Parts: sequence; structure tokens; C-alpha cells
Amino acid sequence: MDIVILVFVTILIGSCMQRVSGMGVGLLGAPVLSIVMGPVDGVMVINALAAVNAALSTLSVRKDVDWRMFALIGPVMVVGAVPAAWLIHSMSLPGLQLVVGVLLVIALLITTVGLKFVPLATGPAPAVVTGAVSGFTNTLSGVAGPVITVYAQAARWDQRSFVATLQPLFVVSGVVSFLIKFLTDAGDISGQPWGIWPGGLLAMVIGITIGARLSGRVDRDKARKLSLAVAGAGAAAVLVRGVAGLV
Repeated sequence: MDIVILVFVTILIGSCMQRVSGMGVGLLGAPVLSIVMGPVDGVMVINALAAVNAALSTLSVRKDVDWRMFALIGPVMVVGAVPAAWLIHSMSLPGLQLVVGVLLVIALLITTVGLKFVPLATGPAPAVVTGAVSGFTNTLSGVAGPVITVYAQAARWDQRSFVATLQPLFVVSGVVSFLIKFLTDAGDISGQPWGIWPGGLLAMVIGITIGARLSGRVDRDKARKLSLAVAGAGAAAVLVRGVAGLV
């Protein structure tokens, strides 16, 4: 399948899922694009597109955003992004695929079976740590949501406010991760077809529009489970490719 078409389909489904359940573009897009573009280019493209998608989504949910929580988590994402960019510089392609695959699988396991074991979190310190860790995982693997989801569960964060606040946090994580890799020469996407950008933007508009119409009709939990299932298959494929490249 042509890369532009694949990006269009992936972003359309991911942005629709994200509008319904709060997460989707990174979870779906990172595994898929890591396979077809490589773990560096694929994640970097997702960083950029996820940031734009989240900015568009923020417009429709801004009244529910907890800006105090955003201020605790968002700014410190750069702290985790810097060492992640260094790792990208230092590792071989198969090794990086292995790390990305492992991080994606761990993230998915946490969001599916691990949340029930999360203890109560109080005070600003856990939120700040969450910001740094999510900056690291997003820069390396294109996924910040599961880390923030764990904190939300621990802090007993209201679901509606949490889903809304995820959107501006995804804007920050995407922009920070993209810029850190660009400025440190940890990634270069100049070789990717230019059509992925207008195609991705068009897919977002369509996906968010469809998601807005479905959000009141589709069960959020079912939509989330579907996106996690697709992401799980992609993460497993990335992991297998990394292992195969090392042996």
C-alpha cells in the first residue's frame, strides 16, 4: 500500500478513535508507521501529526480541560524528551525497533490490565514525574497517553476532565518530541513523501468530524478496546522486526 494512503487511513481511524475515547492517533499510528517508515521516521511523523490532531480536538473539549493539571504535566515533558533523543542517536535500527516495540507493548499492558494495581497518588510530585516519563516514551515510541492514564487512575482524575486535558498535553508532547529530535539531528523525515502532510490533515478533519458524531452513540470503552487491539497487533509486529534484526 502507498505510504500516503496508509497514513491517511491510519490517521483517519486514529483521530476518530481519539475524539471518541481520548486516545488513538499515537496508539494506532506509532506501531503502523514504525513498520513502514522505520522506528525513527515513523515516530517522528506521528509526533507531528498527533500534535496537530490534538490541537484540533482541544478546540471542541477546551471547557473541560483541567489547566492546573496541564501546567504540572506539560512543561516537564522536555526533561524526558532529551535523553530519549540521545538514545535514538546511540542505538542501531534493529535495537531501536526492539526498544520501541517493548515500550509499546508495556504501554498497552498497563492500559489494559495494569490500571487496577495502581496505588493512590497525591500532591504535585507524581504529576511532574508523569510529565517527564511521558516525554521520554513519546519521543522514543510516539506514545504518551498510557503513562498519563496510569497517573489519572492513581490520582482518581475525573474521566471527562482527563480525556479533555489529554488533548493539549498531546499537543505539547508531540511538539516537544518532534523539535528535540529535529534540533539534535536524531531524526530526519525529509525523505518521506510530501503527500503525507496534506493527506494526514485531511484525514484528521474527517476523523474528528466522524468521531464527534459517534461520541454520543458509541460506547467509549468498546472504542478504546478496539483501538488497543489494533495497536497491540502493530506493537507486536514492531517487536518481532526488532528481534529479527538483532539475531
